[in-house]
Amino acid sequence: MDLLLILTYTGLCVVIFKVFRIPLNKWTVPTAILGGIVLLGTLLMLMNYNHPYGKYAKESFISVPIVPAVKGIVASVEAEANTPLQQGDVLFRIDPKPFEMKVSRKQAQLAEAEQQVKQTEAQLEAAQARLKKAKADRDRAKQSFDRYAKGNKKGGAKIFSEQEVENRRQLYLASQAAVEAAEADLRRTRLAFESEIGGVNTKVAQLRAELESAEYDLERSVVRAPSDGLVTQFAVRPGVMAANLPLRPAAIFIPDQRRTMVGSFWQNSLLRMQPGAMAEVIIDAVPGHVFQGKLKSVLPAMAEGDVQATGTLISAQRVAAHGRALAIVELEENLDDYGLPRGVQGKMAIFSESDPLHVSLIRRILLRMVGWLNYVFPIK
Repeated sequence: MDLLLILTYTGLCVVIFKVFRIPLNKWTVPTAILGGIVLLGTLLMLMNYNHPYGKYAKESFISVPIVPAVKGIVASVEAEANTPLQQGDVLFRIDPKPFEMKVSRKQAQLAEAEQQVKQTEAQLEAAQARLKKAKADRDRAKQSFDRYAKGNKKGGAKIFSEQEVENRRQLYLASQAAVEAAEADLRRTRLAFESEIGGVNTKVAQLRAELESAEYDLERSVVRAPSDGLVTQFAVRPGVMAANLPLRPAAIFIPDQRRTMVGSFWQNSLLRMQPGAMAEVIIDAVPGHVFQGKLKSVLPAMAEGDVQATGTLISAQRVAAHGRALAIVELEENLDDYGLPRGVQGKMAIFSESDPLHVSLIRRILLRMVGWLNYVFPIK
């Protein structure tokens, strides 16, 4: 753009010298040169400071890597590349047979666990009955032992011998041990029956969660569009092994989003680049047309200053690298109306409110001149 301004001034000087027949001598030529240096230098400084120009601009968009939640062989592909899709449309299907078998297995295990809960309840009732019987046997054995001990104490061996009393005592102790065993069995059965979480048996709750996980995997065997948009360079075909690895996406999905341009600017332009400032953008693919827009924001960080915790020291060469600020501009027009692919490139200019000599007009003219040159070849 600076070269265009110099060439324009040179052309005007040639015209003036020719039309007015100004002689070329040691006074006129130096005057034209020095005047050009002063005039063009002033204009360039004012333009570059108040209305920064981004020589490199490119449309920025977000893509979503399609990574299946499950691993399997692709059974069918239903989406077509570069065709608009709606959220939920099927992209491709993974063979569901392994996941269906897992769901059936978990359903059977859950039914068995629910049946075991009913069996445990019956076992609890049986343990309670056994405890009652054991207590009744213990009470009967105790009564018999007391009667034998009392008879032996009163009549001696004539009524009940010491051996008979000892036998009855042993029967009583055995029945007491049977009561303790029945109580322990009842506690064990009650703990198994009352083992719950959220009012549901723990084993049943665990299998229900596993069944939900299996059903989720079965549902995710159908890969769908995450939002409105399209897939491009779609190379998935039946028979391909789709892996749930983040580093190996099966496809790239481009969601519908507002198209924005990102421009690269020198850091000395940042003082005049305030959000909301007017912007103009030219795109190489649309020669001669200027897109109006507004500066949305300037990214708050530059990659040249990024430092992360690694085992590598930062070199002085990296510190010496000159970073450029990135500005995001939202266009008033929709680039889809021009049939442009995402990622088109161009150039942009930001116009601040400070314009004492109205040099923004010259910036606009020069920007349009660059846009006209795109009819022949793009200016880099």
